Amino acid sequence: MHDPRVLKDQLAALQEQLGPRGNDIPWDHVQKLTEQRRELIAQVEDLRHQLKLGSEDVAKRKREKLPTDDVTIKLRDLGDRIHTLEEPLRELEEELHSQALRIPNAPQSSVPQGSDASQNVEVRRWGTLPSFDFTPRSHDELGEALGIFDFERASKLTGSRFSLSVGLGAKLERALANFMLELHTQEHGYTEVLPPFIVNRTAMTGTGQLPKFEEDAFHLASEDYFLIPTAEVPVTNIYQNEILAEADLPIRYVAHTPCFRREAGSYGQDTKGLIRVHQFNKVELVHFTHPEQSHDALEALTMSAEKVLQALNLPYRVMALCTGDLGFSAAKTYDLEVWLPGQNAYREISSCSVCGDFQARRMNARYRPEGEKKKLEFVHTLNGSGLAVGRALIAVMETYQLEDGGVAVPAVLQPYMKGATRISAEGELAHD
Repeated sequence: MHDPRVLKDQLAALQEQLGPRGNDIPWDHVQKLTEQRRELIAQVEDLRHQLKLGSEDVAKRKREKLPTDDVTIKLRDLGDRIHTLEEPLRELEEELHSQALRIPNAPQSSVPQGSDASQNVEVRRWGTLPSFDFTPRSHDELGEALGIFDFERASKLTGSRFSLSVGLGAKLERALANFMLELHTQEHGYTEVLPPFIVNRTAMTGTGQLPKFEEDAFHLASEDYFLIPTAEVPVTNIYQNEILAEADLPIRYVAHTPCFRREAGSYGQDTKGLIRVHQFNKVELVHFTHPEQSHDALEALTMSAEKVLQALNLPYRVMALCTGDLGFSAAKTYDLEVWLPGQNAYREISSCSVCGDFQARRMNARYRPEGEKKKLEFVHTLNGSGLAVGRALIAVMETYQLEDGGVAVPAVLQPYMKGATRISAEGELAHD
């Protein structure tokens, strides 16, 4: 959420800064609300000033034992006029707040200009693309042939865009998640948390999913709760309406949770397999930082996610998202795109973003600077996938597939797979 002073005094500049990201914002209406609010506040403040002077006059008259009836009548009239204006002022402020919640974060100056994903900028690449002496298969073909994925029965249990991992499929995904958690906690300095998978409306609003994207969420209407679209929501809201000490910063959390997204069904692509599903598992990284450290924190957060791909020896590229492709709450984002041989393409596996104080304002998450008489400041928040576990599973299976239909197990995962070096074509663990 933007500083109210920006909406009051710099609305035109904000509109220009957002560009196409703000096309669905009724800027004229917001401007009108801002002006009406300013006018009403001026009227109320003037009446309150008159009320204050009148009260002082009454007090003076009483000390001097002079009549006060005429002044008291005027004061009562002033009070009534103030009360009459306070209700429309409250309604204006509520409407302005509602509109403000729908305005996306402003991009940092270093974000590339562009209207859509085609104008994202490649920052770097890592790894060598694998080559095969055979035509590589997609993960869903491999998984069904090995008997470790069962999409037909998953559809029977729920519907389309859900998955069922069986046996070694479930074990391999669990191995990936455990490896990621241990890497981030033991080597990258994160503290693991296990948050609720269901959150309230306030939490969803705090991180920016609501009100604008409510139709994309799975809503439990009877309690007005939501299934989390990502662990970013509950973990970032841990410090909602709290004040941290400056010495507490930075705080870095990692969480492994399921994620639920209705929007997956709106895409006409990726209808098979695990690429785009309504429920998936993800290891999420969340930072709370001092404002002066958030730039460096984004680079560190991104590198934490990259280290997972490097350890798995999965080729990837880092993309700086352009202004037209940024998420609602992000001020700057790097996407990590892993190479998928079965698709012969790079696909997103992590999105790492700095949000500045945008989410913290919505959540009222602040810190107290060290030193005397320093006012409270909003923390800066960051989040990123470290990684999306299902997509990591896809990348491992397609990159490490064998000609006989089996899948080699990356060295860093072997301790989590009973030391096995491969999943055989028969769908069993094998040791070379």
